[in-house]
Amino acid sequence: MDVKGHACALSAAHQGARKPKQVVLPLRAIALHDGWQFRQLGDDKVKWMPVSQFPTNVHLDLIHNKMIPDPFTAKNERDVQWVGEKSWVYKTAFQLPSFSSRQKAVIAFDGLDTHATVSLNGRKILHTEDMFIPERVDVTRDLRILAENELEIVFESTYLIGKKLAKAHPEHKYGCWNGDPSRLTVRKAQYHYGWDWGPALLTCGPWRAINLELYTSRIADLSLQTRVDESLEWAEITANCKTEGSPTEVRFDIFLKAKEVISETVKVVRGVASAVFRTQKPELWYPARYGKQPLYHLKATVLVQGDMLDTKSKRFGLRRAEVIQRKLNDAHGTTFFFQINNIPIFCGGSNWIPADSFIPRIDPSRYRDWVKLAVEGNQSMIRVWGGGIFEEQEFYDACDEMGMCVWQDFMFACGNYPAYEEFLDLVKREATANVERLRHHPCIVIWAGNNEDYQYQETEGLDYDPQDPNPDNWLKTDFPARYIYEKLLVDVTRELVPDTYYHFGSPFGGKNTRDPTIGDIHQWNVWHGTQTKYQDWDKLSGRFVAEFGMEAFPSIQTVDSYLLKGKDDPERYAQSTTIDFHNKALGGERRLATYLVENIPYNHSPFDDYVYCTQLMQAECLATAFRLWKREWKGPGQECCGGALVWQLNDCWPAQSWSIIDYYLRPKLAYYTIKRELANITISMKRIVEEIPADEYTRAYVKTIHKVQLFGTNLSLQNRECLLHVQGWDIIAGNVTSPDTSCKSIRLLCNRSTEIAEYNLGDSKKEARTIIAAILFDPTDGSIVARSVNWPEPLKYVQFPRPESLCMTIVSTAKGNAVELEAEVPVKGVALEVNDDKGDSVVFEDNCIDLFPGEALQIGVNGLEAGDEHRITVRYLKAAIDL
Repeated sequence: MDVKGHACALSAAHQGARKPKQVVLPLRAIALHDGWQFRQLGDDKVKWMPVSQFPTNVHLDLIHNKMIPDPFTAKNERDVQWVGEKSWVYKTAFQLPSFSSRQKAVIAFDGLDTHATVSLNGRKILHTEDMFIPERVDVTRDLRILAENELEIVFESTYLIGKKLAKAHPEHKYGCWNGDPSRLTVRKAQYHYGWDWGPALLTCGPWRAINLELYTSRIADLSLQTRVDESLEWAEITANCKTEGSPTEVRFDIFLKAKEVISETVKVVRGVASAVFRTQKPELWYPARYGKQPLYHLKATVLVQGDMLDTKSKRFGLRRAEVIQRKLNDAHGTTFFFQINNIPIFCGGSNWIPADSFIPRIDPSRYRDWVKLAVEGNQSMIRVWGGGIFEEQEFYDACDEMGMCVWQDFMFACGNYPAYEEFLDLVKREATANVERLRHHPCIVIWAGNNEDYQYQETEGLDYDPQDPNPDNWLKTDFPARYIYEKLLVDVTRELVPDTYYHFGSPFGGKNTRDPTIGDIHQWNVWHGTQTKYQDWDKLSGRFVAEFGMEAFPSIQTVDSYLLKGKDDPERYAQSTTIDFHNKALGGERRLATYLVENIPYNHSPFDDYVYCTQLMQAECLATAFRLWKREWKGPGQECCGGALVWQLNDCWPAQSWSIIDYYLRPKLAYYTIKRELANITISMKRIVEEIPADEYTRAYVKTIHKVQLFGTNLSLQNRECLLHVQGWDIIAGNVTSPDTSCKSIRLLCNRSTEIAEYNLGDSKKEARTIIAAILFDPTDGSIVARSVNWPEPLKYVQFPRPESLCMTIVSTAKGNAVELEAEVPVKGVALEVNDDKGDSVVFEDNCIDLFPGEALQIGVNGLEAGDEHRITVRYLKAAIDL
């Protein structure tokens, strides 16, 4: 790669007389993580207790000191609600290390949750009102040189403060979905107030790092902007370094794969240094399936008379990211899809909520494990939802490294937020700080203003005139937060990330938020809304579906984890009070039962099999959505659906929810069916029914025709030649039936779906007993490229044959060990589980498989060897419903 640098200074530097060289005092950062204690404020009789860890929060510390039970167990959440309505105080003491009179001392608070008053040696130095804003305080004159320094932080009850703020601003029309409406007044993670998938646990505490910095000069901010030309032949990198103190120069170094690409030294003028680099033939960052993820490092070093005083680095990638909104050839509205480095991307993926109610205990490796699961599940986008947090750097680092695109919401969700002056000031500081913190990550390809606030506005009939362009007028309406989404955040993103698309909210577009022809939609007419049958997902499509979902139980091991006595708990059955308590969805039990009873034959007992049935139903539902919406990705000018993000990837506690992977990173069956639907090459089917009356008057003489439509999707960038074999099976007669074809050659065009064939199954009786398997083979080596098995629906009407011999053996293959499965009859939803003490170390590459006679399917597995068959529990639909 050829690189040319051009250094820029804001004005000519003042050249004074040369002074004697002084002793260099580089920046020192001392972590203030030791010796912390806490207690409830206002009761001097309560002893100080040690914290559980640092950073931390009050619930973790109370659990550690056995002052409260684990809120995740049983119904303990109810017993700890008092914690959020009390004030808490934290303190520590530290010695000041060697310190020069020429140095400045600053305490940097990366995050305090939320309303905190900080004192140093008895003097108030800081008050905070926003858990998302990092704060810095100059404490040079407050430090004790020879004695211990006492740092104390009082955390007031944010819940009570929110109530008082709402009362102090009665002019606003407060209202929200989920949680108490007072949450709208405070800048705290909104899910802490409880959501329809998580508990109400109002935390407080020093939730991010605290450091003491000593320096004469430092880097206040290192930022960069990148621009990749449409030709992809060159890119431009603009590096900016804001400094504090009196440095004379900044050296910029850019590295790729640990090798220096270029170095440029720039004079500092009025605290700023800037350099522009132009690269030829840049190594570009791509989403996982489309290329590699090379990451550059920009390093800035502050110099005074040639000596280093501070250094800071940012890792970045070069990519051209666009949201394409243009007219369609044969459909209403416009497209909404992402294009990375000129490649249109069908963004199949999921929504992300915080991975724990107690953020400080999430280990960095756990973020990597979550992202790895998503990437291995063939997902290409994660949406960081607006009711959680601006995530930790480790999360975005993992997305950068693994090629996972990120849709990033600002932190507003499901409500009507106020917009009084102090609130707007806080929001602007918050937005600026977090865009600056995250803007170097190539994975972030879109910023969105909120989650469902426009939908709330429509539902409640709040004022919104799209024809009024005056932001001042918006503040006078009963939906003043429009000013935040369409003015304040527009200004912040335009200044700080001008090359990344900003979307007013999600969903947003068209004549309203439900308009499927423009922008994105949240499709909740399965589960919520009209409670449409999930077989009709294709009738519920949109240009980009940013939310949709279906609930299921987590792993039976996860259920056992929240029951007081585990497997022996008397509440270990469907519809027990504890089980229901761990489903926070309004009407969740009723809606889950509705979709089960409409589709899956099931029993409540044995409980393990009931859990399996909920997961199978969720798996069928969500796979159907991806299958049918991906069909709408038809190539240039016909991108009728540009992506779908399932709600949700993960959980913040062990529960029944819409997640496809539970709190302990145990994938549900839906994870695997979605993984198959999002593979590069898929073969798919849809059953349709046509009723043709003999004439325009009759209702008695109607001919019913059952058909199966066959289509394939190729998300790769090359056309693919395959051999197609389609075979039917009569599950009553137990033999092969039509359609029965020999292998024929087909071509799947690149990056689109392809319609292949349509088969007539005959009348209703025959249709209800015919199963069809479609398999794509590689013509060069005969290996299976893709397969699918299509069953009559709903599954509850199918007369499932019981296999006399479902053979399962662990075999060794060229790729490693595999579980080989074979049956003499079709088998629905074969699920493999290992529930012993070492079960979590066993990883199956696939699961929830439909078996077809004559096949011996192999599922790759890590953690099992030949002879371990006895450790595997096999479930399938017929076995799960037979008493």
